[in-house]
Amino acid sequence: MTGLKRFKFTLLVVLTALFVTGCGINNIPTYDEAATAAWSQVINQYQRRADLVPNLVETVKGFARQEEKVLTEVVEARSKVAQMQLPPDVLTNEQAFKNFQQSQEQLGSALSRLMVVVERYPDLRSNQNFLTLQSQLEGTENRIAVARRDYIEAVQRYNTEIRTFPGRIWKSILYSDSQIKQNFSAPESVQQAPAVKF
Repeated sequence: MTGLKRFKFTLLVVLTALFVTGCGINNIPTYDEAATAAWSQVINQYQRRADLVPNLVETVKGFARQEEKVLTEVVEARSKVAQMQLPPDVLTNEQAFKNFQQSQEQLGSALSRLMVVVERYPDLRSNQNFLTLQSQLEGTENRIAVARRDYIEAVQRYNTEIRTFPGRIWKSILYSDSQIKQNFSAPESVQQAPAVKF
């Protein structure tokens, strides 16, 4: 009899372990960590862009002195991004996340205007230092887009898990401090249809 009881107990332990490991109990912290790691990559790429700006501005400044307004806008937008202090709860704090996104959009917009200005200066466009910086900036913008996409997907997976069954149950039992994470939204300039004039 003891052998049969031992077998039943072992079987019960194995079945319980299989149930617990397959039921999604670890999904919330796993998805939370994935979203946090993706956010770190977003910050990393935005920092890379901010680090390129001073060199880009100095290179352009040597060729396009009369474009002081655009250069000032780029420097101010970069300064605002550099001075921004992100609270620890930025991923769950809607206003802090929105402020972060707006400051990054302002820098991106100022850099776009700078690239338009550069088109007026053929000597600058052929300058090797500028071409290298421009290439790095384009690569960084692509990396930002990829990092944002990865973050959006990680947050979508996490938010879905804590709002649907069985994740909702695990959240209420074990992870009650888990909150919905903020996500990027398209800037208003992108949401407006472009004006077509003939």
